[in-house]
Amino acid sequence: MKKWLWMICIGILITTTTACGSGGSKDLESKEGKTVVTLSVQQPSSFFQAAEKKFEEKYPDIDLQIQTTDDYEKYQKTTNTALLSGKGPDIFEVSGLPIDDYVIKKLLLNMDDSMEQDKTLNKSDLQMNILELLKLNGGMYTMPFGFSLRAFVGDGDILGTMNIDDKNWTWKEFEEISRKLGEKGTEHRYALANDPPDFLLTEIILDRYTEFVDHSTKQAKFDSSLFVGVLQQIKKMYDDKVMTSEPADIGKQMFYSTVLRSPADLINDMHQFFSNPKLLQKPEQKGGPRIIPSSQLAIQANSPVKEEAWKFIAFLLSEDGQSLQDRDGFSLLKSVNEKQLNDIQTQVKNGTYKLLGSGSLKVSVSDEEFTQFRQFINTADNYTDLDGKVISIMGSEAISFFSEQKSAEEVAKLIQNRVKIYLNE
Repeated sequence: MKKWLWMICIGILITTTTACGSGGSKDLESKEGKTVVTLSVQQPSSFFQAAEKKFEEKYPDIDLQIQTTDDYEKYQKTTNTALLSGKGPDIFEVSGLPIDDYVIKKLLLNMDDSMEQDKTLNKSDLQMNILELLKLNGGMYTMPFGFSLRAFVGDGDILGTMNIDDKNWTWKEFEEISRKLGEKGTEHRYALANDPPDFLLTEIILDRYTEFVDHSTKQAKFDSSLFVGVLQQIKKMYDDKVMTSEPADIGKQMFYSTVLRSPADLINDMHQFFSNPKLLQKPEQKGGPRIIPSSQLAIQANSPVKEEAWKFIAFLLSEDGQSLQDRDGFSLLKSVNEKQLNDIQTQVKNGTYKLLGSGSLKVSVSDEEFTQFRQFINTADNYTDLDGKVISIMGSEAISFFSEQKSAEEVAKLIQNRVKIYLNE
């Protein structure tokens, strides 16, 4: 799988799911007399299987029936058709679906009132910095069960006392700093390694998506001088060996970008290349670290079992749901994240924590770093609802520029035309 497509899968969580059943005509009771709630998920999942078991133990009068398929395009078409006709599953995953359109047409349940009235939830413990960002038209119409964070990490040893204003730096300034640092010592060091230029392009555009795509007006700006400039700058950094798509040995690169999926990743992942990693904000990235929600769920507004469907959403937000072993990402409960960080911090202090995969390598992490980790999680505020198809079009066409088959202007026009057609379909 090409790395730009891998990035899409991580950043946007494109997956497969199906929609079956009918909101208005389905059997509301199982053979055992239980209330049936249908959940359409993107693919078979050990997490949802575990959640189903725990949920039904807590609510023995509800029969949660999980539906899956391996055909993503079929899922999109089937789900869209069912929802527009007032049918479909009671709860479903939303990746790749026109959620904005559904909200406008009042096809989804606004879960704000349900959350406010639910006595089983400890609302003060929720990561509201995440949930507030996912609201549409002021309402909570989709709900994740976890989240990941895109991080940019530098080698603290080589950065030393260099005063980098990473809240405001540009890719041009990043290039200049990297050139200076790369020339220190006897061996050349790359700014970034292991990833091709189309991968970096994807990262940059994901961080600045709204500058190039406006879904509300179905407009794109890939034929702009701004996008052409991004293409040319990236190619120059690779041509000048500031960056390389080739693997680099540990100690031969100065920065790297990664996705952190749990408190443990703040240690294991960040210390993968550097003994003294430094969390930075990516050049030209607006706001804090970019949030990548785990699969988001929505409740159909026409479902005859909305109250029971909400009970499952609330269960996923509870300590029982958030503590399930197979749940992906950081928790939506601050207490769960804090407990994991506290456990790790204690192990680091007493010398029993060892880096994942190292066998025996111990790690040194200061209390100040743990404080920064907590701030990193609790202040994350950068999220944009992205369209994977748009990113796929851009990544596939950009390769012909980086391989010198087409000019930047030609590629920009091709991307613009394809994206414009797609947005107006």
